[in-house]
Amino acid sequence: MIPATGTWASRLPEFPWDTLIAAKETALAHPDGLVDLSVGTPVDRVAPAIRRALADAADWPGYPATYGTPGLRKAFCAWLDRTHGVSDLAEGAVLPTVGSKELVASLPFQLGLGAGDIVGFPELAYPTYEVGALLAGCSVQRGSTPAHFAEATPKLLWINSPSNPSGAVTSPEQLRHLVTWARSKGVILASDECYIDMGWDVSPISILHREISGGDHTNLLAVHSLSKRSNLAGYRVGFVSGDPSLVKSLLGIRKHMGAIVPGPIQAAAVAALDDDGHVLAQRSRYADRRAVLMEALGEAGFTIDHSEAGLYLWCTRGESSADTVDWLAERGILVAPGTFYGPAGDRHVRVALTATDAKVAAAADRLTR
Repeated sequence: MIPATGTWASRLPEFPWDTLIAAKETALAHPDGLVDLSVGTPVDRVAPAIRRALADAADWPGYPATYGTPGLRKAFCAWLDRTHGVSDLAEGAVLPTVGSKELVASLPFQLGLGAGDIVGFPELAYPTYEVGALLAGCSVQRGSTPAHFAEATPKLLWINSPSNPSGAVTSPEQLRHLVTWARSKGVILASDECYIDMGWDVSPISILHREISGGDHTNLLAVHSLSKRSNLAGYRVGFVSGDPSLVKSLLGIRKHMGAIVPGPIQAAAVAALDDDGHVLAQRSRYADRRAVLMEALGEAGFTIDHSEAGLYLWCTRGESSADTVDWLAERGILVAPGTFYGPAGDRHVRVALTATDAKVAAAADRLTR
């Protein structure tokens, strides 16, 4: 367990991607240019219906509601029911967020946690779970099973399925076990489900699904995003939903913070949630890129672990992640070292599927040449 000490700035780790500067310079020097597979940023176009909705709502001179428009809340609940089988979300138990990262980075603070409180998150984890805990002055502990917290119980435990970085999916049995344990200990269980629409070999399930929650969302929060499913990373819109009392408390804090999704963005989000077609089309693009990269990485001697869902391939050559990053950079390919996500990632790298078809083909050619 790592205690939080000093000022907030001194407690924060170095921003991970700032450490890739040397590898990026090497990759940029490749005669055929850089193929950047290090960041999961969408590159494909926003669907026309979403862009039209944004434009049609552009004349919005007043302040939007922190709570979101009734149409937005209705569209989110309908999507969660239609696509992921969550049919019993309570009235008012959903809030729009300014992207999902904003919520992740500030959730411990917004829940009133601080010095003396523990925030837990998986051994392989999105770095912002730790950052959010440290910003609130909390202590942090890696682990995602009750066994990891035998000596000290966290106030907040993050889980992430499908996982960023590994693409692993937590089974329904494991989720039910976690929910039962969290309830027995009074732990708030926050489930990051931002990649839930990107299941390849298995179908991820929401922690709010009746099969997992038993229809009781007490102390459960789920975080969703439109960034990856709808190519809306630039729009900055996500959602937190679940326990009505926790959502109500978050609403009160967020009103004071001015954490409001802009009105035109809310209108665009409704269009994105109402249309499943563009999501299926985007999934197809990613599936094709995934197949190309999996074959090429295999031919180049990589082993791909997990990766049954999400937008990344979790790969190893049986060496340190730093050595693999350098090996790929010499071929003009930039990836994220597994150490970005914790010490357990030292032998892996994360390869993103979020590049154009041409860039993915170029990467495959360099890997197999």
